[in-house]
Amino acid sequence: MERELVIATNNLKKFQEMYSLLRALESDGIAVKSLRDFPPYPEPEEDADDYITNALTKARAAVAHTGRVCIADDSGLEVEYLGGKPGVHSKRFAGEETPWEVKIAKLLELLDGVPQAQRKARFNSVVAISTPWDAEYILRDTCQGWIYWEPRGEHGFGYDPIFYLPELGCTMAELPMERKNQISHRAKTLSAAIPLLRWLFSR
Repeated sequence: MERELVIATNNLKKFQEMYSLLRALESDGIAVKSLRDFPPYPEPEEDADDYITNALTKARAAVAHTGRVCIADDSGLEVEYLGGKPGVHSKRFAGEETPWEVKIAKLLELLDGVPQAQRKARFNSVVAISTPWDAEYILRDTCQGWIYWEPRGEHGFGYDPIFYLPELGCTMAELPMERKNQISHRAKTLSAAIPLLRWLFSR
């Protein structure tokens, strides 16, 4: 078995964030690769209504393309006042091709006048690991916060500029990656994945 793990995303910022956590595996002789190392890669359709199916779809497609162990993430922002929306459709909210600034503006518009007590939200992350021998694993976790009144911060991506962390007194986008990697939803799932991946590659 090739001692290579492929991060199944074409999103550069997501890859950088995932790699910053998973590169700990390289000390075990496991190379962490990008889909850019296996061009050309046809992006699979993420059209399911649940995180697990979407994450598995991405991981399985990457395994079929690369023949390597692959890891994929599907995440979403769930706003309590909006009944859990945008949720699994976070990337497609306000149009799949619209910039994140437009998606954020639309979300803030829907929450216009809504008091802080009703702006509770959480980031949901599901990580799928798929292997060439058809073994699959799912991990999931969340990060709790609320939707801030306006975008703040230059770090991160997606909805990070409006996801406020009350215990830290800032938005996710105001955190440097090193700090975000200690508390975020994706950091939690990927940190849990590392010992599992070490075990997989030791078999």
